[in-house]
Amino acid sequence: MKHLTTRMLAIIVALLASLSMMLAIVSLPHLAYAVGADDGSAQGADQSVAPTPVSGPVPNIIVTNFTYGGDSVAAGAKFDLNFTFQNMGQVAVANMVVTVDGGESFAIAGGTNTFYFDALWAGYSLSQTVPMQALASAKSGAQPVTVSFRYEYLDSGTRSSNQSDVKIAVPISQPDRFEVGDPVPSDQIVAGQETTVTLEYVNKGKGDIANVETTMEGEGFDATMKTQYVGNVASGATGSIGYAFTPTASGELNATLKVSYEDSDGQSKTKEFPVKLSVADAAPMDDPSRVDSDMNQNASQGLPWWVWAAAAVAVAVIVGIVLLVRRHRKKKAKSEIDEEWDDWADGNADGKLGTQSGGDIARGKTVGDAADSTTANNATASGGATSTSAISPSTDATPTTVIEPVNAAAEPNQIVPDDSGQSDGSAQTV
Repeated sequence: MKHLTTRMLAIIVALLASLSMMLAIVSLPHLAYAVGADDGSAQGADQSVAPTPVSGPVPNIIVTNFTYGGDSVAAGAKFDLNFTFQNMGQVAVANMVVTVDGGESFAIAGGTNTFYFDALWAGYSLSQTVPMQALASAKSGAQPVTVSFRYEYLDSGTRSSNQSDVKIAVPISQPDRFEVGDPVPSDQIVAGQETTVTLEYVNKGKGDIANVETTMEGEGFDATMKTQYVGNVASGATGSIGYAFTPTASGELNATLKVSYEDSDGQSKTKEFPVKLSVADAAPMDDPSRVDSDMNQNASQGLPWWVWAAAAVAVAVIVGIVLLVRRHRKKKAKSEIDEEWDDWADGNADGKLGTQSGGDIARGKTVGDAADSTTANNATASGGATSTSAISPSTDATPTTVIEPVNAAAEPNQIVPDDSGQSDGSAQTV
C-alpha cells in the first residue's frame, strides 16, 4: 500500500511538471513573420529577414469626473477642485506627472499645481484634490481649467512617452450689484394728463445685466406701454428708467413698480418699489359764453384810470418838449439879429457907406436906397453941386431886406443933412 502511494505521488508530480511546461510555452510572446513578395512563403526566424513586431495602442488618460463644491464659484471665493482620471489604454503607464493650470480666472490657493504618480495600470483610476481660488476680476460664466498628463509606457518592449491635455469648465458668478434708486414722480400730477415716474440705476458689478424692463401694477391709471423695455446694461453703466402713465381720477394713487432683469449668471431677478402718488383735479375748461360776457363787460367799463393818467402824462411831456424847442429856436434867431445890428451900428459910426441905419431898416429900405439918400443930402448941402464921388448901388448886387422888430412906442430914426454943410458922405441920425 505504501508502494502504491509513492507511485501515485510520482505520477502526480510528473503531470504537474508537464502542465507547467505547457503553460510556460503558451505564455511566450509570438513573433510576427513577414510574407515574401515573390512566392508568398513564410520566412522563419532562421531566414535572412528579421521579424517586425507590431506596436500596440497608445494608452490615453482622461478625466472622468470633477467637482468644485456647488453650482458655481463666487468671484474671489476659494474652493477645492477634485477630479478623477482613468487609464483608458491596454497597458500600464508609469512616471506620470499631472499639472493643473487655472488660466486667467483661477489661481492655486496654497500648495503646488504639479503632482507625481508612479504608475497607473490599464483601466484603473486615481483622484486628486487641488485648492484653488476664483479671481475677483474674473468674468461671469464658465471659465476653463486645464489638466495636463505626461507619462511613459512600454510598447513591445520599447519605452515610449505621451502627453494629453484635458480642459474642464468651472462656472464663476459675479455678485449682483445692480442698484436701482427710489422712484421720483413729477412735480405735479393731474388727472387726465400723462406723467412720468423716473428711476435711476447703476451697474456696479463686473458682469453685464441683460433684458432690463419695467412694469407698473395697480389701479387708477392707464399706460400706453404696459412694459417699458430698457435692454442690456454694461458693467459700470448708469442711466434712468422713465415709466409714463396717465392717472384716470384725482385722489391718492397706489401702485407698484417692478424692475426685472437677468444677472451675469443668467438668473432672472426682480426688484419692486411701492409708489404712493397724490393726483390733483384737472383745471376747469373755459366757458365761451362767459368769456364773451367778460369781454363785453370790459368794453362797457372803458379803459382803466391808469391808462388815462399815463396818456395825460405823455401828452404833457410832448407839449413841454415842443415849447422848449420853439423857445430855443427864438433865442437863437434873436441872438443872430442882435449880432448883425451891432455890426451895422459900428459901420455908421465910422462913416462908411453902404450901411443901413436903424430907421431905414425899420422902414424896410435896402442898403442901396440908404446910400442914394446919403448922396443926395450931401449934394444939397454943398450948394447943388454934383459930386463926382457919388456912389450908386451896383446893378448886379441883389439888395437884401432885413426887418428888425421895432418898439411901437419909439419913433423911427430920421437921416438929415449935416448943418456944417460938409459933404463927407456921412449921415446924421436924429
